[in-house]
Amino acid sequence: MSLDHLVYAVPDLLKGVADFAERTGVAPVKGGSHPGGTANYLVGLGPTAYLEIIGPDPDVEDARPRAFVLESLTEARLAGWAIHPDDIDRTVELARERGYDPGEVQPLSRRKPDGTLLEWRLTRFDNPAAVRPVPFLIDWGSTQHPAASGLPQLTLASFAAVTPDVASLRAELDAVGATIDVEEGRQVGLRAVLDTPKGKVTLA
Repeated sequence: MSLDHLVYAVPDLLKGVADFAERTGVAPVKGGSHPGGTANYLVGLGPTAYLEIIGPDPDVEDARPRAFVLESLTEARLAGWAIHPDDIDRTVELARERGYDPGEVQPLSRRKPDGTLLEWRLTRFDNPAAVRPVPFLIDWGSTQHPAASGLPQLTLASFAAVTPDVASLRAELDAVGATIDVEEGRQVGLRAVLDTPKGKVTLA
């Protein structure tokens, strides 16, 4: 199953983007705003994947609950990741048959700075966990994939999940057809190592 993107959640979007650019030597580009009060900046991870830096939309003062519990986030964290199955609806069915429910498939959208509306479908969780080691599923339909829009590039050197229950996590990953290194640790987390102009940078 193809990696679609990593989600790096930050409590202050503009500060988080500036900090990322300082650490890596690469400046993310503005992705756009979501209806739910969030906005993002993007960096490519090759021709078919990207890193999303997501935070509260600085142009929206609404403090409603946001994805990845952004309204209570105090420090940046690698909060989730997405994979792009060939058939999102069938993948959800198979996962449920295998004992894992990835959530309902729902439509979402965001508007790019140039006014272009991007629309896609993805699986949504009811559980507002801050870090999700099992990927959500995404289907871009007829929308151009964000990685194909000339993003500044970094290289994903490694990507791993950490969990106190390795066997359970591996079973959930298998249910959605996802592959990732899994390591045992005290707390659930994700860790990505990027090759950057300033050397290797770890996001966790």
